[in-house]
Amino acid sequence: MATVAAQAHFSFGLRTGVTNNVCFYDEHTVVFPSGNNCVCYNSVQRCQRFIPGSEKSRAMRALAISANRRYLAVSEGGGKATITVFDLQHEQGRKRKVLTAGDMSDPEFVCMAFSPDSKYLIAQTGGPEWTLIFWLWEKQKVVTSVKTSNSNNPVTQVSFNPYNNMQLCVSGRGVFKLFRYSEGALKQSSFPKVETINFLCHTWATEERVIAGTDTGRLLVFESGDLRREIMEALSFPEIRSPASTDVDEASAVSRITAILSYSKGFMCSMGPGSVCLFEKTEEDSYRKSREIQIPPDPYSNEVTAAECQEVDTMCISPAEETLAISTDQGQLYSVSLSSVDVHKEEQLHFEFLSQSFHSKSITGLSICIRKPLVATCSLDHSVRVWNYETKALELYKQFQEEAYSVALHPTGLFILVGFSDKLRLMNLVIDDIRTFKEFTVRSCRECTFSHGGHMFAAVSGNVIHIYSFTSFENVLNLKGHSGKVRGIEWSLDDSRLVSCGMDGAVYEWNTKTGKRESESVLQSCSYTGVAFSSDCKTILAVGTDLTLKEIQDCQILREVPADDVANTAIAVSHSSRAIFTGTSSGTIRAIKYPLPVQKEWLMYQAHCGPVTRMVITFDDQFLLTVSEDSCLLMWRIIDKEGRGLKSNRQIVHTEEILVTKSDLEEKNQNMLELKMHLEELQMENEYQLRLKDMNHNEKMKEISDKFSQQIESLKNAQQVMKAEMEKQEHEHKGSFADLSLKHTKELKDLELSYSQKLIVEHKRYQDFQQKYQGMQENYENQLKSAEQSRIQSLEEQKQLYEAKLQEKTQLLCQEDAQQQIREFKEIIKQVEEDEERKIHDIQIQYEKKLHTEKEANTNLKGETGMVTQKFYSLQRQIDDKCTDINKLKHERQRLLGLIRSLESDIEDLKRQIAGHEKTNQDKDRTIASLKKKNQELEKLRFVLDFQKSELEKQMEPQRDNITEKEERIHLVSRSQSQEHYFKFHNTQLKLSVTELKLKLRSRDKEMQKEMQKVKDLETHLQRFKSDLHNCVGFIQDPRRLKESMQMIYARYVKQTDGVEKSSVDEDIQKAFYRQRDHLERTVNTLKLRLAKSAEEHEKVYVRIMKENVTLITEINELRKELRLARTHLKDYKAQLAAFKKSRPTSEEVPKKEPKQEDHSNKLNASFKEQDCSTSIHNNTTLFKYLKRLKGKGSNKHNR
Repeated sequence: MATVAAQAHFSFGLRTGVTNNVCFYDEHTVVFPSGNNCVCYNSVQRCQRFIPGSEKSRAMRALAISANRRYLAVSEGGGKATITVFDLQHEQGRKRKVLTAGDMSDPEFVCMAFSPDSKYLIAQTGGPEWTLIFWLWEKQKVVTSVKTSNSNNPVTQVSFNPYNNMQLCVSGRGVFKLFRYSEGALKQSSFPKVETINFLCHTWATEERVIAGTDTGRLLVFESGDLRREIMEALSFPEIRSPASTDVDEASAVSRITAILSYSKGFMCSMGPGSVCLFEKTEEDSYRKSREIQIPPDPYSNEVTAAECQEVDTMCISPAEETLAISTDQGQLYSVSLSSVDVHKEEQLHFEFLSQSFHSKSITGLSICIRKPLVATCSLDHSVRVWNYETKALELYKQFQEEAYSVALHPTGLFILVGFSDKLRLMNLVIDDIRTFKEFTVRSCRECTFSHGGHMFAAVSGNVIHIYSFTSFENVLNLKGHSGKVRGIEWSLDDSRLVSCGMDGAVYEWNTKTGKRESESVLQSCSYTGVAFSSDCKTILAVGTDLTLKEIQDCQILREVPADDVANTAIAVSHSSRAIFTGTSSGTIRAIKYPLPVQKEWLMYQAHCGPVTRMVITFDDQFLLTVSEDSCLLMWRIIDKEGRGLKSNRQIVHTEEILVTKSDLEEKNQNMLELKMHLEELQMENEYQLRLKDMNHNEKMKEISDKFSQQIESLKNAQQVMKAEMEKQEHEHKGSFADLSLKHTKELKDLELSYSQKLIVEHKRYQDFQQKYQGMQENYENQLKSAEQSRIQSLEEQKQLYEAKLQEKTQLLCQEDAQQQIREFKEIIKQVEEDEERKIHDIQIQYEKKLHTEKEANTNLKGETGMVTQKFYSLQRQIDDKCTDINKLKHERQRLLGLIRSLESDIEDLKRQIAGHEKTNQDKDRTIASLKKKNQELEKLRFVLDFQKSELEKQMEPQRDNITEKEERIHLVSRSQSQEHYFKFHNTQLKLSVTELKLKLRSRDKEMQKEMQKVKDLETHLQRFKSDLHNCVGFIQDPRRLKESMQMIYARYVKQTDGVEKSSVDEDIQKAFYRQRDHLERTVNTLKLRLAKSAEEHEKVYVRIMKENVTLITEINELRKELRLARTHLKDYKAQLAAFKKSRPTSEEVPKKEPKQEDHSNKLNASFKEQDCSTSIHNNTTLFKYLKRLKGKGSNKHNR
């Protein structure tokens, strides 16, 4: 069975109480402590890299980063105080050196600093000794140490002079000392009287100047270790105080200065809670307050000044001085862009969260849900936070009046339970808030959890477990049986059972339908702190104070795994039943394989610096989430032995729906409308401004064109003047050049002749002197040899003579006389030898003097010849320089000629352009004149047409009403028929196209997901290959290990024959898929063609009907014409009848009037019929046009 491991993935939280707990590694990466790790957080990529603490460390006290941003020093306490130096350029933060204080009994290092060249490290130990240790850290060598303070005056900060490796500064309560390293020891170089001042921080402004901040809000300036002045931050310009006014009692009660930092323009410091002030250096060598940056108020907090009352612990600036980052005493990280400080000088600047806000006190509750990648936490800082573990962001945050003890997320991720001291509250997770929905009278609820189905939830009050229905909010069951407080509860997968554990040492399994206990296990010597079901819900796993992990089944303990000297406080079981994770009271995490081993077999990880309070595994077995009393939330990636994520049998799909209240939605819609209106107004304003700018630009263009024309004329005049001057200069240069060349040639010839003759003479003299020197040397050597031979011969002769005399006289004289004579003869021999040596020495000195004089003469001659040659070479150089100058002048002349030609061509081009512009202007003037004439004629014509139009409108007004009524009737009828038919046809076409596009989109989405997955797999594969190759390069000095590592890489990353067969199978599947898709696309195309043919046939039928309609209308019109002719004939006949009747007597006049009235009525009826026929014809033509338009629109949409 493969071993399951955990890998630190992301951390939400900052460890407080660590000196210098935030620092920049590069422009976008910040290093800060979180739990028992150091985190390297990249703010651009939003990723983290972990540097774990040592196994036995229990307290991280201080951080320090080197000046070259490569090394990180971490001070840790516990058993023995150590300083670990890490290499940040290594991917895993490789440990370089571990430094200790030797035999000293100091418990911890409270502050540290690297030297400017990163070779030395200083560290200040704590009380009661307060010893400053100076290391050459790469060799782990303690160079020296010195005691800096006593037990009553703690030290708060130590630092190196950034301009001098050997000068240090130490500050604290009543302590401000400068040390200099010389002669193997640290010697104090300043003795200021500051016994009553409590220094909290300091910084080096220059090589000799240190600025220090106090607990009373004073900024003191030290020069060469002596107190010089005080900077008054309340004024816009600094004030200088006398050093006598440094007493704390005289200072006003102002806020503390807890952090100070220097940068290129001056320095910055914290001025009380929630504010940082920037001071810039002035020309008078003083400082002026330029800006103030504040921590913004918390928008989610009910307390107005909760966030603003934070004190700044540490400040750091990025290497390029673009970003300022700070940490506060409430465990928050803020940052601000210093470039925005320079831009927005008039606005009030505020800090922003570096990543997101963190908990500031112990986290008491942790919960996750199934349908969303959310995790909820609650803390003693009165806040409830909802995080997204996929995007690594804070989704929701709410501050309350009371402390929150427990939290539970509904499986849908839309509701949350929070237990407070007085009540249990059910709240809705709205889009931007957490709102209370229902309250339950469950006091001091330390445990609460939803069932897996979400229809019930359990809440603990003391030793009673209350079960409520989520739908009706009724108390369904009360589970009583524990005699002590319940510390852990969990539902089974089918929600039919509930397991609980308590301080009374009891583990009970309850039936959630009947409320009865199904099994129990009581061990009074153990107080249980965590309980969980196994993945199959057959066994129960529990941890407690007896230092063991127990597996319980059917009221019996099956197995026990001892946990050494550290108690387990929390437990989480993976859903794939492969591993169990436990959290300990020391903050470590243990990964134990399942089924439980007999021996102590687990993997231990450094996680938190306090007891682990809660831990949970996500439902897809990808992440382990842990919280602790150190206010940190840690995400762990669960991986197998090969570093890959676990494969889960569950397919969990995360939803994206959220709850929004109606008022919020209406408000947002209203805001959107207002913004749209504002946008339209801005667009209008911008258009107006653009028109104004165009007008201004046109005017400026005219002015510039006039200026350029004037400049062209002036340049022409200047060019003519330049030409004349150039011609003059050319004539002058030619004459002077000829004269100079003649002079130089003559001088050169003379010099060559004279120097050649001198060189020949000197060369002959040199040869003569050399021959004389050689002869004298040979004579001197011969004389020396002869003198030595004569001396040796004379010595031998004298020895023989005196030896013969000695032999004669020894026989004659007694022994005493013989001895005296021997002494005398020895003295005589010595004197003779000394005289000979003196003579030889004198002869040697004489010959050496002669030789020395000859050598000096020879060297003088050599020097003279060298001088002559140097003069010759210098003259040759002068000649070359003159030649180069002449060549330069020639090139300059050619360049000027080319420039003149280019200027002439530019002038000609400009002339052409001006001529072209004049021609175009003339043409435009002509066109404008012609257009004006046309405009006048058109205005006249328009006046005539307006008059005619007004008369026609007057004539048409009485007929319009009747026409409009009948048009409306015809339109209604025609629209209702044509639109129904058109929309039915169009809707069917659109539905077919939509279904087709949906199918294509789904297939493309699936292909894209497959390709994205392949890309991700390849990226991870490549990343692993890079890391393995990087590790392999580390064995380049060890051939055997290098070979093994290369073989391992080959075996891991080179595919075998099985892979080829699989890829071929995959290719066959893909080919079949492509064939099927092509077949479906062909069928779709054939259906499209059929649909187009049917549409064409429908159009033909439609056109035929319309043609028939037109023929009928023409026949109707012809019949109307015939009717009009008949009516005219009838009128004529009536007129003839009237004339005939007039010839009758007057007695018949009365009956004649009635037919006239009838004729008048007939005429009126005929006129009305004619009007009806004309309107019907007009309506038919308009209907025909309207149908044609509809037909054209339908064909266009079909083509689209």
